[in-house]
Amino acid sequence: MALIDRFFARAFTRGELTVIHPGGATRVFGAPDPALAPVTIRLARGAARQIMRDPAIGAAEAFMDGRLTIERGDILALLSLAAAGNMWERGSPALNATALARAWSALRFRFDRVNMARRSKRNVAHHYDLNDRLYDLFLDADRQYSCAYFADPANSLEQAQADKKAHIAAKLALEPGMRVLDIGCGWGGMALYLHAKTGAEVLGITLSEEQLKVARRRAEGAGVADKVRFELIDYRAVTGQFDRIVSVGMFEHVGTPQYRTFFAKCRNLLSEDGVMLLHTIGRAGAPGVTDRFTAKYIFPGGYIPALSEIAQGYEGLRMYCTDVEVLRLHYAYTLDHWYARTVAAREQIVALYDERFYRMWTFYLAGSVIAFRYGGLVNYQLQFARNRHTLPITRDYMAAAEARFQAGG
Repeated sequence: MALIDRFFARAFTRGELTVIHPGGATRVFGAPDPALAPVTIRLARGAARQIMRDPAIGAAEAFMDGRLTIERGDILALLSLAAAGNMWERGSPALNATALARAWSALRFRFDRVNMARRSKRNVAHHYDLNDRLYDLFLDADRQYSCAYFADPANSLEQAQADKKAHIAAKLALEPGMRVLDIGCGWGGMALYLHAKTGAEVLGITLSEEQLKVARRRAEGAGVADKVRFELIDYRAVTGQFDRIVSVGMFEHVGTPQYRTFFAKCRNLLSEDGVMLLHTIGRAGAPGVTDRFTAKYIFPGGYIPALSEIAQGYEGLRMYCTDVEVLRLHYAYTLDHWYARTVAAREQIVALYDERFYRMWTFYLAGSVIAFRYGGLVNYQLQFARNRHTLPITRDYMAAAEARFQAGG
């Protein structure tokens, strides 16, 4: 007990955490903080050792299996307590795994990141081919499963996701008659939006069979299936030429050894005056590894890149990076909505799966909130062009187009 208590004392310095050990002994860590709700947890026998070996996945699996139960507060409140006093900017090592666990994670990551085509489809299916009803329960009506754009943190999720589509569309500098490739099209919302706002013909590609069914059904329902097509195909197998390429929330699944392949393929698919917009989660700091919980339960084969790693992917390909924007807290706001909707839909999610899946999903969303609010994750939007003369030389055109799209134009 003494070892785990020392760990809690080091990790929980802001806010108040009460821990009830097996046998009933109670310890209190930290101090009351008006910005952080107090939390009480109960540990079953063996949970302390599990957490000490590797705090991230150990705490997650103890929570999922019911060996760590929360008697006051919830998992988001618990993770907030752990992170608030260990912010990324301060470089605190309090929640690091043991040296052995870190070495094993690095070895596993080197193997997992070789995300060749034969593994990509299986990795995507693991997450995106879940029960269709699950995503309806926590996403907006358009099923935008990526960072929204909050012009005001008080905006609704629906407004912020609509603003995200306008923000991206404006950066594409679309003109009538253009052909657009949407790499990682999800359930089709972005492709349908681009066509509706600009008349562009769009090809959306995905590796998720469930997403493909929904996207095609939506295009047919809107009467635009001849202008907005969706295919089950890997980006490496796409042929033809496109005036614009957009990719939102897909790059995290590419794998670092394939970054060069990805950008070279995109350049070859772009017309001479082509423009590309890449929207991806990114690391604010140096390259790292995917944590074990995410790799095991959520996104096998996934990796969040550092900006330096993205740059290494396109450098030397003679494709201009014409604009970079860093969205810092936008994903934390987005995830706040997703988490709240998931908690509100607990009974439906347990009915779809079981209690363990519900706890896993809430841990995933709560951990993601923390990573963007206190940790080192951000969102990057990078714009590329093959020709230096394709785009205006100032950013004014983006604001003008964005306002036009938001006004319904």
